[in-house]
Amino acid sequence: METSLNGLKREAPTDARQVRSRNALTAALLALLEEKPFDQLTIREITARAGTGYATFFRHYPTKEALLADVASGEIADLLSRTIPILYETNSYESTRALCGYVADHAMLWSALLAGGAAGIVREEFIRQARGLADVAVSRNAWLPSDLGVVHGTGSTIDILAWWLSQGENPVSAHSPEDVATILHRLVIAPLVGDTVERRAVQA
Repeated sequence: METSLNGLKREAPTDARQVRSRNALTAALLALLEEKPFDQLTIREITARAGTGYATFFRHYPTKEALLADVASGEIADLLSRTIPILYETNSYESTRALCGYVADHAMLWSALLAGGAAGIVREEFIRQARGLADVAVSRNAWLPSDLGVVHGTGSTIDILAWWLSQGENPVSAHSPEDVATILHRLVIAPLVGDTVERRAVQA
Protein backbone atom coordinates (compact mmCIF):
# COMPACT_ATOMS: atom_id res chain seq x y z
CA MET A 1 0.00 0.00 0.00
CA GLU A 2 1.36 3.44 -0.97
CA THR A 3 2.10 5.76 1.92
CA SER A 4 2.99 8.96 0.08
CA LEU A 5 1.57 11.07 -2.68
CA ASN A 6 4.86 10.83 -4.55
CA GLY A 7 4.53 7.07 -4.44
CA LEU A 8 1.08 7.24 -6.01
CA LYS A 9 2.08 9.64 -8.79
CA ARG A 10 2.79 8.18 -12.22
CA GLU A 11 5.60 9.10 -14.58
CA ALA A 12 4.50 11.78 -17.05
CA PRO A 13 4.04 10.46 -20.62
CA THR A 14 5.98 11.90 -23.55
CA ASP A 15 3.85 10.67 -26.46
CA ALA A 16 1.51 13.47 -27.65
CA ARG A 17 -1.57 11.23 -27.71
CA GLN A 18 -0.84 9.93 -24.22
CA VAL A 19 -0.33 13.47 -22.98
CA ARG A 20 -3.74 14.47 -24.38
CA SER A 21 -5.39 11.45 -22.75
CA ARG A 22 -3.82 12.16 -19.38
CA ASN A 23 -4.73 15.84 -19.57
CA ALA A 24 -8.31 14.87 -20.42
CA LEU A 25 -8.48 12.53 -17.42
CA THR A 26 -7.13 15.10 -14.97
CA ALA A 27 -9.44 17.79 -16.36
CA ALA A 28 -12.39 15.39 -16.07
CA LEU A 29 -11.57 14.61 -12.44
CA LEU A 30 -11.26 18.30 -11.59
CA ALA A 31 -14.63 19.00 -13.20
CA LEU A 32 -16.33 16.07 -11.48
CA LEU A 33 -14.91 17.01 -8.09
CA GLU A 34 -16.82 20.27 -8.36
CA GLU A 35 -20.03 18.21 -8.65
CA LYS A 36 -19.69 15.32 -6.19
CA PRO A 37 -17.34 13.86 -3.55
CA PHE A 38 -14.36 11.81 -4.70
CA ASP A 39 -15.57 8.69 -2.89
CA GLN A 40 -18.71 8.70 -5.03
CA LEU A 41 -16.88 8.92 -8.35
CA THR A 42 -16.27 5.89 -10.53
CA ILE A 43 -13.60 5.35 -13.14
CA ARG A 44 -16.32 4.97 -15.79
CA GLU A 45 -17.67 8.41 -14.91
CA ILE A 46 -14.21 9.90 -15.19
CA THR A 47 -13.48 8.30 -18.56
CA ALA A 48 -16.92 9.26 -19.91
CA ARG A 49 -16.33 12.89 -18.96
CA ALA A 50 -12.81 12.76 -20.41
CA GLY A 51 -14.00 11.22 -23.67
CA THR A 52 -11.53 8.35 -23.35
CA GLY A 53 -12.01 4.61 -23.28
CA TYR A 54 -12.32 2.72 -20.01
CA ALA A 55 -9.24 0.63 -20.81
CA THR A 56 -7.30 3.81 -21.63
CA PHE A 57 -7.58 4.87 -18.00
CA PHE A 58 -5.55 1.86 -16.83
CA ARG A 59 -2.77 2.57 -19.30
CA HIS A 60 -2.18 5.74 -17.28
CA TYR A 61 -3.30 4.95 -13.73
CA PRO A 62 -3.87 1.75 -11.74
CA THR A 63 -6.56 3.37 -9.56
CA LYS A 64 -8.57 6.58 -9.30
CA GLU A 65 -6.48 7.43 -6.22
CA ALA A 66 -3.39 7.52 -8.43
CA LEU A 67 -5.17 9.99 -10.72
CA LEU A 68 -6.09 12.07 -7.67
CA ALA A 69 -2.42 12.08 -6.67
CA ASP A 70 -1.44 13.62 -10.01
CA VAL A 71 -4.18 16.22 -9.69
CA ALA A 72 -3.32 16.90 -6.05
CA SER A 73 0.34 17.64 -6.73
CA GLY A 74 -0.50 20.47 -9.12
CA GLU A 75 -3.33 21.83 -7.01
CA ILE A 76 -1.14 21.82 -3.91
CA ALA A 77 1.51 23.82 -5.73
CA ASP A 78 -1.16 26.33 -6.79
CA LEU A 79 -2.60 26.68 -3.29
CA LEU A 80 0.87 27.04 -1.78
CA SER A 81 1.62 29.84 -4.24
CA ARG A 82 -1.40 31.58 -2.70
CA THR A 83 -0.58 30.62 0.91
CA ILE A 84 3.13 31.33 1.31
CA PRO A 85 2.92 35.02 0.31
CA ILE A 86 0.32 35.56 3.05
CA LEU A 87 3.09 35.12 5.59
CA TYR A 88 4.88 38.14 4.12
CA GLU A 89 2.10 40.36 2.75
CA THR A 90 1.60 43.86 4.17
CA ASN A 91 -2.16 43.25 4.28
CA SER A 92 -2.15 39.64 5.39
CA TYR A 93 -5.82 39.58 6.42
CA GLU A 94 -7.05 40.51 2.94
CA SER A 95 -4.76 37.86 1.46
CA THR A 96 -6.08 35.31 3.95
CA ARG A 97 -9.66 36.18 3.02
CA ALA A 98 -8.83 35.78 -0.68
CA LEU A 99 -7.33 32.36 0.01
CA CYS A 100 -10.44 31.21 1.89
CA GLY A 101 -12.64 32.56 -0.90
CA TYR A 102 -10.67 30.54 -3.45
CA VAL A 103 -11.06 27.35 -1.38
CA ALA A 104 -14.80 28.02 -0.96
CA ASP A 105 -15.18 28.43 -4.73
CA HIS A 106 -13.61 24.98 -5.20
CA ALA A 107 -14.99 23.34 -2.06
CA MET A 108 -15.64 19.89 -3.58
CA LEU A 109 -12.09 19.63 -4.88
CA TRP A 110 -10.48 20.70 -1.61
CA SER A 111 -12.85 18.54 0.43
CA ALA A 112 -11.56 15.56 -1.57
CA LEU A 113 -7.94 16.58 -1.05
CA LEU A 114 -8.00 17.79 2.56
CA ALA A 115 -10.93 15.98 4.19
CA GLY A 116 -11.14 12.76 2.17
CA GLY A 117 -9.55 9.36 2.61
CA ALA A 118 -6.20 10.55 1.25
CA ALA A 119 -6.04 13.62 3.51
CA GLY A 120 -3.00 12.40 5.44
CA ILE A 121 -1.04 11.75 2.26
CA VAL A 122 -2.05 15.12 0.81
CA ARG A 123 -1.00 16.90 4.01
CA GLU A 124 2.44 15.30 3.83
CA GLU A 125 2.79 16.53 0.25
CA PHE A 126 1.80 20.04 1.34
CA ILE A 127 4.55 20.03 3.96
CA ARG A 128 7.08 18.57 1.51
CA GLN A 129 6.40 21.28 -1.06
CA ALA A 130 6.33 23.97 1.64
CA ARG A 131 9.78 22.93 2.83
CA GLY A 132 11.04 23.43 -0.71
CA LEU A 133 9.66 26.95 -0.71
CA ALA A 134 11.18 27.70 2.68
CA ASP A 135 14.57 28.20 1.04
CA VAL A 136 13.43 31.55 -0.37
CA ALA A 137 11.40 32.63 2.66
CA VAL A 138 12.58 35.25 5.12
CA SER A 139 11.08 35.23 8.61
CA ARG A 140 9.85 38.52 10.11
CA ASN A 141 10.85 37.20 13.54
CA ALA A 142 14.55 36.91 14.36
CA TRP A 143 13.83 34.10 16.84
CA LEU A 144 11.92 31.98 14.29
CA PRO A 145 13.81 29.91 11.67
CA SER A 146 12.34 30.64 8.23
CA ASP A 147 11.73 26.99 7.37
CA LEU A 148 9.91 26.37 10.66
CA GLY A 149 7.71 29.44 10.13
CA VAL A 150 6.72 28.23 6.67
CA VAL A 151 6.06 24.64 7.76
CA HIS A 152 4.08 25.72 10.83
CA GLY A 153 2.10 28.34 8.93
CA THR A 154 1.33 26.01 6.05
CA GLY A 155 0.52 22.98 8.19
CA SER A 156 -1.77 24.96 10.49
CA THR A 157 -3.49 26.55 7.49
CA ILE A 158 -4.15 23.10 6.04
CA ASP A 159 -5.55 21.84 9.35
CA ILE A 160 -7.95 24.78 9.66
CA LEU A 161 -9.11 24.44 6.05
CA ALA A 162 -9.60 20.68 6.53
CA TRP A 163 -11.65 21.34 9.68
CA TRP A 164 -13.79 23.83 7.75
CA LEU A 165 -14.38 21.47 4.84
CA SER A 166 -15.40 18.67 7.22
CA GLN A 167 -18.33 20.66 8.63
CA GLY A 168 -21.24 18.77 7.07
CA GLU A 169 -22.44 18.65 3.49
CA ASN A 170 -22.27 22.41 2.98
CA PRO A 171 -19.40 23.76 5.08
CA VAL A 172 -19.50 27.17 3.39
CA SER A 173 -23.00 27.77 4.72
CA ALA A 174 -21.90 26.75 8.22
CA HIS A 175 -18.87 29.06 8.22
CA SER A 176 -18.34 31.75 5.60
CA PRO A 177 -14.94 32.37 4.00
CA GLU A 178 -14.77 35.58 6.05
CA ASP A 179 -15.39 33.63 9.29
CA VAL A 180 -12.63 31.14 8.47
CA ALA A 181 -10.27 33.89 7.34
CA THR A 182 -10.71 35.58 10.71
CA ILE A 183 -10.01 32.33 12.57
CA LEU A 184 -7.01 31.54 10.37
CA HIS A 185 -5.59 35.03 10.66
CA ARG A 186 -5.95 35.23 14.44
CA LEU A 187 -4.69 31.71 15.17
CA VAL A 188 -1.90 31.39 12.62
CA ILE A 189 -1.07 34.38 10.44
CA ALA A 190 -1.07 37.25 12.94
CA PRO A 191 1.17 35.39 15.45
CA LEU A 192 3.66 34.80 12.64
CA VAL A 193 3.67 38.20 10.93
CA GLY A 194 1.88 40.48 13.39
CA ASP A 195 -1.57 42.02 13.20
CA THR A 196 -1.62 43.99 9.95
CA VAL A 197 -4.34 46.33 11.23
CA GLU A 198 -2.14 47.32 14.19
CA ARG A 199 0.96 47.54 11.97
CA ARG A 200 -0.77 49.86 9.49
CA ALA A 201 -1.91 52.10 12.37
CA VAL A 202 1.67 52.37 13.66
CA GLN A 203 3.03 53.06 10.17
CA ALA A 204 0.43 55.80 9.63
